[in-house]
Amino acid sequence: MPTTALVLGALALALAWPLPILLSRARWPARSPGLALVLWQSIALAGGLSMIGALLAYGLLGFGTSPLAGIRSLSDHPGSGAVPVGMTFGQVLALAAGLLLAGHLLLNLAATFLRARVQLRRHHHLVALLSEPLADRPGTRVIDHEAPVAYCLPGATTSATVLSRGLISLLDADQLRAVVAHERAHLLQRHHVVLLAFRSWRSALPWFPIATRAETAVGLLVEMLADDQARREVDDRTLATAIALVGSAHGPVTGAREPGGPATRPETGTRETDAASLAGPDHPFDLLTPRLRRLVVPTPRLRRHQGFGVLAASAGLLALPTLLLLG
Repeated sequence: MPTTALVLGALALALAWPLPILLSRARWPARSPGLALVLWQSIALAGGLSMIGALLAYGLLGFGTSPLAGIRSLSDHPGSGAVPVGMTFGQVLALAAGLLLAGHLLLNLAATFLRARVQLRRHHHLVALLSEPLADRPGTRVIDHEAPVAYCLPGATTSATVLSRGLISLLDADQLRAVVAHERAHLLQRHHVVLLAFRSWRSALPWFPIATRAETAVGLLVEMLADDQARREVDDRTLATAIALVGSAHGPVTGAREPGGPATRPETGTRETDAASLAGPDHPFDLLTPRLRRLVVPTPRLRRHQGFGVLAASAGLLALPTLLLLG
């Protein structure tokens, strides 16, 4: 089991720094954002399992020959109050740290989803009061606001796409159709759930720089996935023009946005400005330019064998810590 703890620790270190850095700097995710999103989720899950597993594997050294056997033996000791002979203070600290970290991550995830549910319910109520339905577009609401605004509002039973009067007056019919298709894609593909999970990771580990980088990268990927859905209804030029028009209405499309500008709404992962593309106080990076670049400059999708390689790597990352903990 010392070897198990060392391997899990090394894997946790790799998933906490070099691999996310390399992935966030790679250019291939823009070619297949869905595969890249799967890989980011595997990195996050495997990284969490490895961090917790390394601590538990080391802390359980005195309880059994494997982490699973150690957990079974540990369940028998609280009643007797006995501690295995030879167990060190460092192992006790590691065991406590592993349990506390697991509990912290799970409780923070639950709290994040509960807060989001409350905020979404409140927001649905406000939208129902302050907006009106858009003719010939079921599930679309219009608010009386001069700024060009578009965002999706997910719900357990009822979802909505919210547009502003300013957006409708700024865009032509095809451009508006592109924006609506983009927002509908967020709802249909449940992007807010993925974003909430990564937001939870970042809020649980605010001192962990990779958590912020991962949330930003995932935010860009879900925008690209929604763009790809919109591309099925309009041509790339129309979609790019719509994104650029809305972006220019809110200021420069390159560089960070200042606090107080168009931003991602806390806890929900949906956006207050379609073209802002998650740039704002929570995401101070330029995420608009990569979207426009892939629409203006044609980029082929990954080849089939490359896609299989990404999926295999994702599955392997999840399987390795699981097998080590169960072995």
